[in-house]
Amino acid sequence: MLKFSRNKLVSIYSKDEDTLLAHGVLEDDIYGLEVDVTIGLSTLEILSVKGRWKRAENSQCARALPFLQEVTGLRIDEGFSQKVRKIIGRKACRHFADILLECCDAAQMAANVGRWENEKGKKHAEDSANARDGVTISAEPSPKPEEKDLRAQAQVKATGGMIIDLHVHTSPASPCSSARVYDIIQEAKRIGLGGICLTDHNHVWDPDEVEDLRQKHELLILRGNEITTDQGDMLVFGLEKEIKGIVKLKELREEVSAAKGFIIVAHPFRGFLTFGIGKLGLTPEEAMERPLFKYVDAVEVMNCKVTKKENRFAAKVAEGLNLPATGGSDAHEVSEVGIFATRFSQVITNEKALIEALRDGSYAPIAYREEREKGRHAYGITT
Repeated sequence: MLKFSRNKLVSIYSKDEDTLLAHGVLEDDIYGLEVDVTIGLSTLEILSVKGRWKRAENSQCARALPFLQEVTGLRIDEGFSQKVRKIIGRKACRHFADILLECCDAAQMAANVGRWENEKGKKHAEDSANARDGVTISAEPSPKPEEKDLRAQAQVKATGGMIIDLHVHTSPASPCSSARVYDIIQEAKRIGLGGICLTDHNHVWDPDEVEDLRQKHELLILRGNEITTDQGDMLVFGLEKEIKGIVKLKELREEVSAAKGFIIVAHPFRGFLTFGIGKLGLTPEEAMERPLFKYVDAVEVMNCKVTKKENRFAAKVAEGLNLPATGGSDAHEVSEVGIFATRFSQVITNEKALIEALRDGSYAPIAYREEREKGRHAYGITT
């Protein structure tokens, strides 16, 4: 069966008060390319463009790079997309045109959010000044749902998708974790994650407590649960029941199905390729026969607590079984948050939307911190 994979990732950074930096990457089974764009924030003018081939089909591809400079000076406004496709798409390469437009679209959305945040900050400063002067003012209302959705949509545009760490442990809910939930949240915000899922071991977070955290920290925080079964650890979403000890996977599947939830098998081959079984020559085809895969909805193929070899093996098994693949840090320390995550193509604002998105299958695992650092390194950003 013919298969073809293409991934795009865009990162937006603020160089100074009036300059945005966009870093775009396009990778597929044939091409690999990167583009760096400097954009004036107030005017949305293209100040500079630099492209690089990471992998090209033939030696002629390099001829496309000089034509990228022809968009310098253009503004991101009506007709911009057509100009880019005419100049870059025809003279240079349509792949560069695609990723350049993704970068500019994300920058425009980021600029809109920045203006919204500035207005919000000015309003807060005015209210504080009025309060000091003894003026009675009403409390600022919470953002309307549509405002929250707009910000979430902007994050999707700015990163090529909404990026969520689906596997995080906190202390004291998970005794094996050393990270407080507050510190986890602050780190997730610092590195630019769109959200996190609290998946503590055999622990169900109170929905009101999580909603309070979400409102206080202005970060999407979702609930999950890592449950130990007779066939390994499972990340469960949508099940309110708190399960202690070890449960049979078949019984867990029945309960999760009744609750219309979702099961991801976590680190399915942890230790398998290190102790014994790997030496026996376990193949992906043989691993696909494991009974557990009959009861799960997706496979975690990026987890920072296992080896690269085990992650790659899990990915091969997921592909062979045609099961969706996810990424999650399995963070037990603050510094581990976001090492791996999952990039969703749509906006996710609550747990119901998460489960619907997981069922839809329009997502992919991502080595988030690594991709983030690549973008920062491209601009010499060290803070």
